[in-house]
Amino acid sequence: MRFSFRPPTRQTPARRRGGPAGLALAALTCALAPAPAAAAPAGPAAVHCTHLTQVRVPGAEHQRAACLDELTTAGTVASGHTDPADWAGLTPQELAVPGGVPGLQIDGYFPDTSTTNTNNGWNHDAQFVIRLPDRWNGGLVVAGTPGNREQYANDRAIADWVLSRGYAYAATDKGNTGLTFYRDGEEPGDAIAEWNDRLTQLTRAARATVARHYHRPPSRTLVTGISNGGYLVRWQLENHPGLYDGGVDWEGTLWRSGGPTLLNFLPQALRHYPVHAEGGEEADAARRALHAAGFPAGSEFLWPYHHKVYWDLTQRIYREELDPRFDGPTEAGTPFCAPGTPACDADYDYAARPPEVHEAMKKIALTGRIGRPLITLHGTLDVLLPITQDSDVYARMVRQAGRGPLHRYYRIEGGTHTDALVDAHPERLRPLTPCHRTAFTALESWLTPGHRPPASRTVPMSGQADAATLLSTCPLKARGDTAPPSTP
Repeated sequence: MRFSFRPPTRQTPARRRGGPAGLALAALTCALAPAPAAAAPAGPAAVHCTHLTQVRVPGAEHQRAACLDELTTAGTVASGHTDPADWAGLTPQELAVPGGVPGLQIDGYFPDTSTTNTNNGWNHDAQFVIRLPDRWNGGLVVAGTPGNREQYANDRAIADWVLSRGYAYAATDKGNTGLTFYRDGEEPGDAIAEWNDRLTQLTRAARATVARHYHRPPSRTLVTGISNGGYLVRWQLENHPGLYDGGVDWEGTLWRSGGPTLLNFLPQALRHYPVHAEGGEEADAARRALHAAGFPAGSEFLWPYHHKVYWDLTQRIYREELDPRFDGPTEAGTPFCAPGTPACDADYDYAARPPEVHEAMKKIALTGRIGRPLITLHGTLDVLLPITQDSDVYARMVRQAGRGPLHRYYRIEGGTHTDALVDAHPERLRPLTPCHRTAFTALESWLTPGHRPPASRTVPMSGQADAATLLSTCPLKARGDTAPPSTP
Protein backbone atom coordinates (compact mmCIF):
# COMPACT_ATOMS: atom_id res chain seq x y z
CA MET A 1 0.00 0.00 0.00
CA ARG A 2 1.19 3.50 -0.77
CA PHE A 3 2.06 4.70 2.74
CA SER A 4 5.75 5.59 2.31
CA PHE A 5 5.19 8.94 0.67
CA ARG A 6 7.86 11.62 0.82
CA PRO A 7 7.25 14.69 2.99
CA PRO A 8 5.72 17.62 1.05
CA THR A 9 8.34 19.78 -0.62
CA ARG A 10 8.57 22.32 -3.39
CA GLN A 11 10.13 20.17 -6.05
CA THR A 12 10.93 20.16 -9.72
CA PRO A 13 8.11 20.58 -12.26
CA ALA A 14 7.94 16.79 -12.48
CA ARG A 15 6.15 16.65 -9.13
CA ARG A 16 5.28 18.89 -6.21
CA ARG A 17 3.23 17.69 -3.25
CA GLY A 18 1.55 18.52 0.64
CA GLY A 19 -0.70 21.56 1.93
CA PRO A 20 -3.59 23.02 3.95
CA ALA A 21 -7.26 22.15 4.28
CA GLY A 22 -9.84 23.03 1.66
CA LEU A 23 -12.26 22.17 -1.14
CA ALA A 24 -12.69 20.09 -4.26
CA LEU A 25 -15.49 17.92 -5.47
CA ALA A 26 -18.04 18.78 -2.84
CA ALA A 27 -17.61 22.14 -1.06
CA LEU A 28 -15.35 24.95 0.03
CA THR A 29 -14.12 24.88 3.62
CA CYS A 30 -10.77 26.04 4.96
CA ALA A 31 -11.42 26.63 8.68
CA LEU A 32 -9.53 24.51 11.19
CA ALA A 33 -11.03 22.56 14.07
CA PRO A 34 -10.09 23.07 17.70
CA ALA A 35 -8.44 20.14 19.42
CA PRO A 36 -11.24 17.97 20.85
CA ALA A 37 -11.59 18.28 24.59
CA ALA A 38 -12.04 15.14 26.65
CA ALA A 39 -15.71 14.84 27.60
CA ALA A 40 -16.51 14.33 31.27
CA PRO A 41 -17.80 10.83 32.03
CA ALA A 42 -21.53 10.89 32.65
CA GLY A 43 -24.58 8.71 32.21
CA PRO A 44 -24.49 5.34 30.44
CA ALA A 45 -21.38 6.20 28.42
CA ALA A 46 -19.24 6.29 31.56
CA VAL A 47 -18.98 2.50 31.60
CA HIS A 48 -16.40 2.64 28.79
CA CYS A 49 -14.07 5.03 30.53
CA THR A 50 -12.49 2.30 32.63
CA HIS A 51 -11.63 0.38 29.46
CA LEU A 52 -10.24 3.09 27.19
CA THR A 53 -6.71 1.74 27.11
CA GLN A 54 -8.01 -1.68 26.04
CA VAL A 55 -9.60 -0.41 22.81
CA ARG A 56 -6.65 -0.22 20.44
CA VAL A 57 -6.96 0.47 16.71
CA PRO A 58 -4.65 -1.93 14.83
CA GLY A 59 -1.93 -0.10 12.93
CA ALA A 60 -2.63 3.32 14.45
CA GLU A 61 0.47 5.35 15.25
CA HIS A 62 -1.47 7.47 17.73
CA GLN A 63 -5.00 7.46 19.11
CA ARG A 64 -7.13 9.21 21.72
CA ALA A 65 -10.39 7.81 23.09
CA ALA A 66 -13.22 9.64 24.83
CA CYS A 67 -16.46 8.50 26.42
CA LEU A 68 -19.23 10.76 25.14
CA ASP A 69 -22.83 11.19 26.18
CA GLU A 70 -23.55 12.05 22.53
CA LEU A 71 -21.77 10.74 19.41
CA THR A 72 -23.86 12.72 16.91
CA THR A 73 -23.30 16.39 16.09
CA ALA A 74 -26.01 17.19 18.64
CA GLY A 75 -23.21 16.74 21.17
CA THR A 76 -19.88 16.57 19.35
CA VAL A 77 -20.02 20.21 18.23
CA ALA A 78 -20.06 21.36 21.85
CA SER A 79 -17.56 18.74 23.05
CA GLY A 80 -15.11 19.48 20.23
CA HIS A 81 -15.25 15.99 18.72
CA THR A 82 -16.19 17.17 15.24
CA ASP A 83 -15.35 20.10 12.98
CA PRO A 84 -18.41 22.01 11.68
CA ALA A 85 -16.26 23.70 9.03
CA ASP A 86 -15.44 20.29 7.62
CA TRP A 87 -19.09 19.51 6.82
CA ALA A 88 -20.23 23.05 5.98
CA GLY A 89 -22.24 23.26 2.78
CA LEU A 90 -22.99 19.57 2.41
CA THR A 91 -26.49 19.42 3.93
CA PRO A 92 -29.63 21.58 3.97
CA GLN A 93 -29.81 24.03 6.85
CA GLU A 94 -33.03 22.53 8.22
CA LEU A 95 -31.84 18.92 8.26
CA ALA A 96 -32.82 17.43 11.61
CA VAL A 97 -30.03 16.38 13.96
CA PRO A 98 -30.70 13.07 15.76
CA GLY A 99 -29.52 12.57 19.32
CA GLY A 100 -29.46 10.14 22.19
CA VAL A 101 -26.42 8.14 21.04
CA PRO A 102 -23.89 7.70 23.88
CA GLY A 103 -20.72 5.79 23.25
CA LEU A 104 -17.00 5.82 22.61
CA GLN A 105 -15.15 7.98 20.07
CA ILE A 106 -11.61 7.19 18.98
CA ASP A 107 -9.59 9.79 17.08
CA GLY A 108 -6.17 8.96 15.74
CA TYR A 109 -3.88 8.58 12.78
CA PHE A 110 -1.99 5.91 10.89
CA PRO A 111 1.69 6.32 9.95
CA ASP A 112 2.10 8.90 7.15
CA THR A 113 4.65 11.52 6.15
CA SER A 114 2.37 14.29 4.86
CA THR A 115 0.99 16.96 7.18
CA THR A 116 -1.94 18.69 5.50
CA ASN A 117 -4.52 17.75 8.18
CA THR A 118 -4.26 20.03 11.24
CA ASN A 119 -7.26 18.59 13.11
CA ASN A 120 -6.70 17.76 16.77
CA GLY A 121 -3.48 19.79 16.72
CA TRP A 122 -1.64 16.86 15.15
CA ASN A 123 -0.48 18.26 11.76
CA HIS A 124 -0.58 14.71 10.48
CA ASP A 125 -2.44 13.05 7.62
CA ALA A 126 -4.14 9.63 7.60
CA GLN A 127 -6.33 10.78 10.49
CA PHE A 128 -9.44 8.77 11.28
CA VAL A 129 -12.44 8.80 13.58
CA ILE A 130 -14.20 5.68 14.88
CA ARG A 131 -17.47 5.92 16.85
CA LEU A 132 -18.81 2.98 18.84
CA PRO A 133 -22.35 3.46 20.17
CA ASP A 134 -23.48 1.83 23.40
CA ARG A 135 -26.61 0.48 21.70
CA TRP A 136 -25.03 -1.35 18.77
CA ASN A 137 -27.06 -2.98 16.01
CA GLY A 138 -24.16 -5.26 14.99
CA GLY A 139 -23.20 -3.33 11.84
CA LEU A 140 -20.32 -1.08 10.74
CA VAL A 141 -20.43 1.81 8.25
CA VAL A 142 -17.15 3.11 6.80
CA ALA A 143 -16.72 6.22 4.69
CA GLY A 144 -14.15 8.32 2.89
CA THR A 145 -14.63 12.06 2.69
CA PRO A 146 -15.97 14.16 -0.19
CA GLY A 147 -13.74 16.70 -1.89
CA ASN A 148 -10.45 17.17 -0.11
CA ARG A 149 -12.04 17.47 3.29
CA GLU A 150 -11.04 15.86 6.56
CA GLN A 151 -12.41 12.94 8.55
CA TYR A 152 -15.43 14.75 10.02
CA ALA A 153 -16.88 15.82 6.66
CA ASN A 154 -19.64 13.18 6.63
CA ASP A 155 -20.77 13.79 10.21
CA ARG A 156 -24.01 15.65 9.35
CA ALA A 157 -24.87 13.93 6.08
CA ILE A 158 -24.10 10.31 7.00
CA ALA A 159 -22.66 9.66 10.47
CA ASP A 160 -25.46 11.25 12.52
CA TRP A 161 -28.12 9.11 10.88
CA VAL A 162 -26.31 5.77 10.85
CA LEU A 163 -25.21 6.22 14.47
CA SER A 164 -28.80 6.96 15.47
CA ARG A 165 -29.75 3.60 13.93
CA GLY A 166 -27.15 1.73 15.97
CA TYR A 167 -24.26 1.35 13.52
CA ALA A 168 -20.62 1.75 14.48
CA TYR A 169 -19.05 4.34 12.19
CA ALA A 170 -15.54 5.01 10.87
CA ALA A 171 -14.18 7.66 8.50
CA THR A 172 -10.79 8.63 7.08
CA ASP A 173 -9.33 11.86 5.70
CA LYS A 174 -8.04 9.72 2.79
CA GLY A 175 -4.36 10.47 3.53
CA ASN A 176 -4.16 14.03 2.20
CA THR A 177 -6.40 17.08 2.40
CA GLY A 178 -6.82 20.64 1.17
CA LEU A 179 -6.45 22.53 -2.06
CA THR A 180 -2.83 21.44 -2.58
CA PHE A 181 -3.45 17.75 -1.93
CA TYR A 182 -1.65 17.08 -5.23
CA ARG A 183 1.73 17.70 -3.58
CA ASP A 184 1.45 14.39 -1.73
CA GLY A 185 3.10 11.34 -3.27
CA GLU A 186 5.95 10.83 -5.68
CA GLU A 187 4.28 10.49 -9.06
CA PRO A 188 1.15 11.81 -10.80
CA GLY A 189 -1.93 10.01 -9.52
CA ASP A 190 -0.32 8.91 -6.23
CA ALA A 191 -2.35 11.27 -4.02
CA ILE A 192 -5.70 9.95 -5.31
CA ALA A 193 -4.45 6.37 -5.30
CA GLU A 194 -3.65 6.79 -1.60
CA TRP A 195 -7.32 7.59 -0.94
CA ASN A 196 -8.24 4.05 -1.94
CA ASP A 197 -5.50 2.47 0.15
CA ARG A 198 -6.45 4.52 3.20
CA LEU A 199 -10.09 3.46 3.10
CA THR A 200 -9.02 -0.18 2.78
CA GLN A 201 -6.67 0.30 5.73
CA LEU A 202 -9.38 1.94 7.85
CA THR A 203 -11.96 -0.73 7.02
CA ARG A 204 -9.67 -3.52 8.19
CA ALA A 205 -8.70 -1.63 11.34
CA ALA A 206 -12.29 -0.62 12.13
CA ARG A 207 -13.59 -4.17 11.73
CA ALA A 208 -10.95 -5.41 14.18
CA THR A 209 -11.67 -2.53 16.59
CA VAL A 210 -15.39 -3.28 16.53
CA ALA A 211 -14.71 -6.96 17.23
CA ARG A 212 -12.48 -6.11 20.18
CA HIS A 213 -14.89 -3.58 21.63
CA TYR A 214 -18.11 -5.56 21.31
CA HIS A 215 -16.48 -9.01 21.59
CA ARG A 216 -17.82 -10.13 18.22
CA PRO A 217 -17.15 -9.09 14.62
CA PRO A 218 -19.61 -6.88 12.73
CA SER A 219 -22.49 -8.80 11.18
CA ARG A 220 -22.28 -6.55 8.12
CA THR A 221 -19.90 -3.88 6.87
CA LEU A 222 -21.28 -1.22 4.55
CA VAL A 223 -19.32 1.44 2.66
CA THR A 224 -20.76 4.77 1.57
CA GLY A 225 -19.67 8.26 0.57
CA ILE A 226 -20.36 11.44 -1.35
CA SER A 227 -18.56 12.63 -4.53
CA ASN A 228 -14.91 11.61 -4.07
CA GLY A 229 -16.23 9.44 -1.26
CA GLY A 230 -18.65 7.83 -3.71
CA TYR A 231 -15.71 7.09 -6.01
CA LEU A 232 -14.08 5.27 -3.12
CA VAL A 233 -17.21 3.13 -2.69
CA ARG A 234 -17.07 2.08 -6.33
CA TRP A 235 -13.34 1.34 -6.17
CA GLN A 236 -13.59 -0.67 -2.95
CA LEU A 237 -16.40 -2.86 -4.26
CA GLU A 238 -14.43 -3.46 -7.44
CA ASN A 239 -11.08 -4.19 -5.76
CA HIS A 240 -11.80 -5.40 -2.20
CA PRO A 241 -15.36 -6.77 -2.25
CA GLY A 242 -14.52 -9.30 0.44
CA LEU A 243 -14.26 -6.52 3.03
CA TYR A 244 -17.85 -5.37 2.53
CA ASP A 245 -21.40 -6.60 2.27
CA GLY A 246 -22.47 -3.71 0.02
CA GLY A 247 -22.31 0.02 -0.56
CA VAL A 248 -24.15 3.22 -1.43
CA ASP A 249 -22.44 5.52 -3.93
CA TRP A 250 -23.69 9.11 -3.69
CA GLU A 251 -22.70 10.88 -6.95
CA GLY A 252 -19.26 9.27 -7.07
CA THR A 253 -16.53 10.85 -9.20
CA LEU A 254 -15.81 8.88 -12.37
CA TRP A 255 -12.18 8.25 -13.25
CA ARG A 256 -11.40 6.17 -16.32
CA SER A 257 -8.45 6.39 -18.70
CA GLY A 258 -10.58 6.74 -21.81
CA GLY A 259 -12.88 9.35 -20.29
CA PRO A 260 -15.20 10.98 -19.72
CA THR A 261 -13.82 12.52 -16.56
CA LEU A 262 -13.91 16.03 -15.17
CA LEU A 263 -10.72 16.70 -17.16
CA ASN A 264 -12.87 16.32 -20.29
CA PHE A 265 -15.90 18.46 -19.47
CA LEU A 266 -14.62 21.13 -17.06
CA PRO A 267 -12.28 22.75 -19.63
CA GLN A 268 -15.31 23.13 -21.89
CA ALA A 269 -17.19 24.85 -19.08
CA LEU A 270 -14.27 27.24 -18.56
CA ARG A 271 -14.08 27.90 -22.30
CA HIS A 272 -17.76 28.47 -23.06
CA TYR A 273 -19.34 29.84 -19.89
CA PRO A 274 -17.72 33.32 -20.01
CA VAL A 275 -19.03 33.72 -23.55
CA HIS A 276 -22.51 32.66 -22.44
CA ALA A 277 -22.41 34.99 -19.42
CA GLU A 278 -21.30 37.96 -21.49
CA GLY A 279 -24.36 37.75 -23.69
CA GLY A 280 -24.31 38.95 -27.26
CA GLU A 281 -24.64 37.05 -30.49
CA GLU A 282 -22.36 34.17 -29.45
CA ALA A 283 -24.09 33.51 -26.13
CA ASP A 284 -26.64 31.06 -27.48
CA ALA A 285 -23.98 28.99 -29.25
CA ALA A 286 -21.97 28.90 -26.01
CA ARG A 287 -25.05 27.68 -24.10
CA ARG A 288 -25.55 24.88 -26.63
CA ALA A 289 -21.87 23.96 -26.32
CA LEU A 290 -22.27 23.66 -22.55
CA HIS A 291 -25.30 21.43 -23.03
CA ALA A 292 -23.32 19.28 -25.45
CA ALA A 293 -20.52 18.99 -22.88
CA GLY A 294 -23.00 17.46 -20.44
CA PHE A 295 -24.32 20.41 -18.43
CA PRO A 296 -28.08 19.79 -18.59
CA ALA A 297 -30.66 22.14 -20.02
CA GLY A 298 -32.50 23.74 -17.15
CA SER A 299 -29.38 23.95 -14.98
CA GLU A 300 -28.37 27.40 -16.21
CA PHE A 301 -29.33 29.04 -12.92
CA LEU A 302 -26.55 27.03 -11.24
CA TRP A 303 -23.81 27.94 -13.70
CA PRO A 304 -22.69 31.32 -12.26
CA TYR A 305 -22.07 29.85 -8.81
CA HIS A 306 -20.22 26.83 -10.12
CA HIS A 307 -18.08 28.94 -12.41
CA LYS A 308 -17.10 31.17 -9.51
CA VAL A 309 -16.59 28.45 -6.87
CA TYR A 310 -16.02 25.03 -8.45
CA TRP A 311 -15.27 24.66 -12.13
CA ASP A 312 -11.99 26.57 -12.36
CA LEU A 313 -10.50 25.42 -9.06
CA THR A 314 -11.53 21.79 -9.47
CA GLN A 315 -10.10 21.57 -12.98
CA ARG A 316 -6.78 23.08 -12.00
CA ILE A 317 -6.04 21.05 -8.88
CA TYR A 318 -7.09 17.67 -10.32
CA ARG A 319 -5.27 18.36 -13.56
CA GLU A 320 -2.19 19.21 -11.47
CA GLU A 321 -2.53 15.87 -9.68
CA LEU A 322 -2.69 13.86 -12.91
CA ASP A 323 -0.83 16.09 -15.39
CA PRO A 324 1.55 18.50 -13.60
CA ARG A 325 3.73 19.01 -16.69
CA PHE A 326 0.91 20.74 -18.59
CA ASP A 327 1.74 24.11 -17.03
CA GLY A 328 5.48 23.58 -16.50
CA PRO A 329 6.83 25.20 -13.30
CA THR A 330 3.48 26.85 -12.55
CA GLU A 331 1.59 25.07 -9.80
CA ALA A 332 -2.06 24.28 -10.60
CA GLY A 333 -2.37 26.71 -13.47
CA THR A 334 -3.62 30.27 -13.68
CA PRO A 335 -7.02 30.99 -12.12
CA PHE A 336 -9.71 32.06 -14.60
CA CYS A 337 -7.25 32.41 -17.48
CA ALA A 338 -8.62 33.33 -20.90
CA PRO A 339 -8.54 30.73 -23.69
CA GLY A 340 -5.41 31.19 -25.73
CA THR A 341 -3.30 32.09 -22.72
CA PRO A 342 -0.25 29.80 -22.55
CA ALA A 343 -0.91 26.66 -20.46
CA CYS A 344 -4.48 27.75 -19.76
CA ASP A 345 -6.76 25.06 -18.32
CA ALA A 346 -9.62 26.38 -20.45
CA ASP A 347 -7.70 24.93 -23.41
CA TYR A 348 -6.83 21.64 -21.74
CA ASP A 349 -7.34 18.61 -24.01
CA TYR A 350 -7.00 15.38 -22.06
CA ALA A 351 -7.28 13.17 -25.14
CA ALA A 352 -4.25 14.87 -26.70
CA ARG A 353 -1.99 14.62 -23.67
CA PRO A 354 1.05 12.29 -23.61
CA PRO A 355 0.74 8.61 -22.69
CA GLU A 356 2.11 9.14 -19.18
CA VAL A 357 -0.97 11.23 -18.33
CA HIS A 358 -3.26 8.39 -19.32
CA GLU A 359 -1.05 5.99 -17.34
CA ALA A 360 -1.52 8.16 -14.25
CA MET A 361 -5.27 7.98 -14.81
CA LYS A 362 -5.10 4.18 -15.01
CA LYS A 363 -3.79 4.09 -11.42
CA ILE A 364 -7.15 5.29 -10.17
CA ALA A 365 -9.47 4.13 -12.95
CA LEU A 366 -12.75 2.32 -12.35
CA THR A 367 -13.83 -0.76 -14.31
CA GLY A 368 -17.44 -1.43 -13.29
CA ARG A 369 -16.50 -4.92 -12.06
CA ILE A 370 -18.18 -4.63 -8.67
CA GLY A 371 -18.25 -7.71 -6.47
CA ARG A 372 -20.94 -6.74 -3.95
CA PRO A 373 -24.36 -5.04 -4.16
CA LEU A 374 -24.05 -1.35 -4.97
CA ILE A 375 -26.67 1.39 -5.07
CA THR A 376 -25.81 4.59 -6.94
CA LEU A 377 -27.77 7.84 -6.71
CA HIS A 378 -27.06 11.03 -8.62
CA GLY A 379 -28.94 14.30 -9.15
CA THR A 380 -30.05 15.22 -12.66
CA LEU A 381 -29.05 18.86 -12.06
CA ASP A 382 -25.52 18.13 -10.92
CA VAL A 383 -23.33 20.66 -12.75
CA LEU A 384 -20.03 19.78 -11.08
CA LEU A 385 -20.18 16.12 -12.15
CA PRO A 386 -22.90 16.13 -14.83
CA ILE A 387 -24.92 12.95 -14.61
CA THR A 388 -24.60 12.02 -18.31
CA GLN A 389 -20.81 12.20 -18.01
CA ASP A 390 -20.59 10.33 -14.74
CA SER A 391 -23.10 7.94 -13.17
CA ASP A 392 -24.93 7.24 -16.44
CA VAL A 393 -21.56 6.11 -17.81
CA TYR A 394 -20.68 4.11 -14.71
CA ALA A 395 -24.03 2.30 -14.81
CA ARG A 396 -23.23 1.24 -18.39
CA MET A 397 -19.76 0.12 -17.31
CA VAL A 398 -21.27 -2.11 -14.61
CA ARG A 399 -23.69 -3.69 -17.09
CA GLN A 400 -20.96 -4.17 -19.69
CA ALA A 401 -18.81 -5.88 -17.06
CA GLY A 402 -21.63 -8.35 -16.49
CA ARG A 403 -22.34 -7.06 -12.96
CA GLY A 404 -25.73 -5.46 -13.64
CA PRO A 405 -27.62 -7.74 -11.19
CA LEU A 406 -25.46 -6.31 -8.39
CA HIS A 407 -26.32 -2.69 -9.20
CA ARG A 408 -29.26 -0.33 -8.75
CA TYR A 409 -29.11 3.21 -10.10
CA TYR A 410 -31.46 6.01 -9.09
CA ARG A 411 -31.36 9.28 -11.04
CA ILE A 412 -32.84 11.91 -8.70
CA GLU A 413 -34.71 14.59 -10.59
CA GLY A 414 -33.89 18.05 -9.25
CA GLY A 415 -30.87 16.94 -7.24
CA THR A 416 -27.58 18.80 -7.51
CA HIS A 417 -24.06 18.20 -6.21
CA THR A 418 -24.25 19.90 -2.81
CA ASP A 419 -27.43 19.95 -0.76
CA ALA A 420 -26.74 23.39 0.71
CA LEU A 421 -27.72 24.85 -2.69
CA VAL A 422 -31.26 23.64 -2.02
CA ASP A 423 -31.57 26.41 0.56
CA ALA A 424 -30.79 28.99 -2.12
CA HIS A 425 -33.13 27.44 -4.74
CA PRO A 426 -35.89 25.59 -2.85
CA GLU A 427 -38.33 25.93 -5.73
CA ARG A 428 -35.98 24.25 -8.23
CA LEU A 429 -33.89 21.73 -6.29
CA ARG A 430 -34.42 18.81 -3.94
CA PRO A 431 -31.93 17.51 -1.36
CA LEU A 432 -30.22 14.18 -1.91
CA THR A 433 -29.71 13.45 1.80
CA PRO A 434 -33.13 11.78 2.24
CA CYS A 435 -32.55 9.87 -1.00
CA HIS A 436 -29.29 8.54 0.40
CA ARG A 437 -31.14 7.36 3.49
CA THR A 438 -33.79 5.63 1.43
CA ALA A 439 -31.07 4.02 -0.70
CA PHE A 440 -29.25 2.88 2.43
CA THR A 441 -32.36 1.19 3.83
CA ALA A 442 -32.96 -0.36 0.40
CA LEU A 443 -29.45 -1.80 0.57
CA GLU A 444 -30.14 -3.19 4.04
CA SER A 445 -33.23 -4.96 2.71
CA TRP A 446 -31.32 -6.17 -0.35
CA LEU A 447 -28.86 -7.94 1.94
CA THR A 448 -31.74 -9.85 3.54
CA PRO A 449 -32.51 -13.09 1.67
CA GLY A 450 -35.63 -12.85 -0.43
CA HIS A 451 -35.63 -9.06 -0.73
CA ARG A 452 -34.83 -7.00 -3.80
CA PRO A 453 -34.51 -3.21 -4.07
CA PRO A 454 -36.72 -1.16 -6.39
CA ALA A 455 -35.80 -1.24 -10.06
CA SER A 456 -33.31 1.34 -11.31
CA ARG A 457 -35.20 4.43 -12.43
CA THR A 458 -35.38 8.19 -12.59
CA VAL A 459 -37.06 9.38 -9.39
CA PRO A 460 -39.37 12.29 -10.32
CA MET A 461 -39.58 15.51 -8.31
CA SER A 462 -43.22 16.20 -7.55
CA GLY A 463 -44.29 19.77 -8.21
CA GLN A 464 -46.73 19.50 -5.31
CA ALA A 465 -44.15 18.45 -2.71
CA ASP A 466 -43.17 21.19 -0.25
CA ALA A 467 -39.67 21.73 1.13
CA ALA A 468 -40.40 19.87 4.37
CA THR A 469 -41.64 16.82 2.47
CA LEU A 470 -38.63 16.78 0.16
CA LEU A 471 -36.30 17.07 3.14
CA SER A 472 -37.79 14.03 4.85
CA THR A 473 -38.84 11.65 2.06
CA CYS A 474 -37.48 10.26 -1.19
CA PRO A 475 -39.37 7.17 -2.39
CA LEU A 476 -37.27 5.15 -4.80
CA LYS A 477 -40.08 2.78 -5.68
CA ALA A 478 -42.39 3.76 -8.52
CA ARG A 479 -46.12 3.76 -7.85
CA GLY A 480 -47.14 0.17 -8.41
CA ASP A 481 -43.43 -0.56 -9.03
CA THR A 482 -44.09 -0.80 -12.74
CA ALA A 483 -41.42 1.60 -13.98
CA PRO A 484 -38.75 -0.19 -16.05
CA PRO A 485 -35.08 0.28 -15.21
CA SER A 486 -33.44 3.45 -16.56
CA THR A 487 -31.23 2.83 -19.58
CA PRO A 488 -28.98 5.88 -19.83
